[in-house]
Amino acid sequence: MLGLYANDVLCRVAFGRDFSAGGDYDRHGFQKMLEEYQVLLGGFSIGDFFPSMEFVHTLTGMKARLQNTFRRFDQLFDELIKEHQNPNREKEEHKDLVDVLVEIQNRADDLPLTMDNVKAIILDMFAAGTDTTFITLDWGMTELIMNPKVMERAQAEVRRVVGEKRFVSESDLPHLHYMNAVIKEIFRLHPPAPVLVPRESMEDITIDGYDIPAKTRFFVNAWAIGRDPESWENPEIFEPERFMGSTIDFKGQDFELIPFGAGRRSCPAITFGTATVELALAQLLHSFDWELPTGIQRKDLDMTEVFGITMHRISPLIVVATPWFP
Repeated sequence: MLGLYANDVLCRVAFGRDFSAGGDYDRHGFQKMLEEYQVLLGGFSIGDFFPSMEFVHTLTGMKARLQNTFRRFDQLFDELIKEHQNPNREKEEHKDLVDVLVEIQNRADDLPLTMDNVKAIILDMFAAGTDTTFITLDWGMTELIMNPKVMERAQAEVRRVVGEKRFVSESDLPHLHYMNAVIKEIFRLHPPAPVLVPRESMEDITIDGYDIPAKTRFFVNAWAIGRDPESWENPEIFEPERFMGSTIDFKGQDFELIPFGAGRRSCPAITFGTATVELALAQLLHSFDWELPTGIQRKDLDMTEVFGITMHRISPLIVVATPWFP
């Protein structure tokens, strides 16, 4: 359910249609393509650590699998872009991402946007946005189930701010102060990508006595930073109250909390991604009461994490939702 929500949001923004509606996406196996792509990106790549050994990917078949997945994405994106270039296409009230990219491509700018650029932007958006949104919501619901007092407080705030008769809207988010703290605590303990996008040194530098030559590849462990006992009191405990009254944020200005990175190469979708997560989580808490199935206790939940480009929980979360009727 959470995965479909994440895909629907991105498909609506990128293509102007929902993922779960089927059609072209089912025909092309869009969901399976995304899953395959994320598995390939998240697997161990020896070339990331030893660039001279990238030939190993050819021997293992990893390169062929990547090329096959890219070809399938390429065919789908070709059809979608041609559809958006059709002057007789029925226009939506709001432009989607492909509309905007096609418009930019048609301008005579000094920095032309090629068709390959357009496809790469779309693929980057899905690779970075679908699984990360799902993972954050899944861990968020898991932590709330594990910490019922936190859920109760967040639920009370959402229902008080939103009221009884409507859906949660984006205009409600600035008034959900405790919910904002909950989101920060989720990002602290469970950053969407535990290891950030690699960086590369531009020149020879020395850090804490370590000589680092130019062109060295860096991997920043956001997961470990968020659990550093020198920065956080009781770092393994889910405690949103630590952010109430705190100025620490996840927008790249505070090193203690950098789930989206920092600097010019930080995630460009911080605002969009966090709003997508916060809206969904707030709506789930507003509309339903949540509990574990009969016979399952909180201590029975397996919180083991699975290695990958995103950090899944080893077991799916199964909960019982009861509609809230005030």
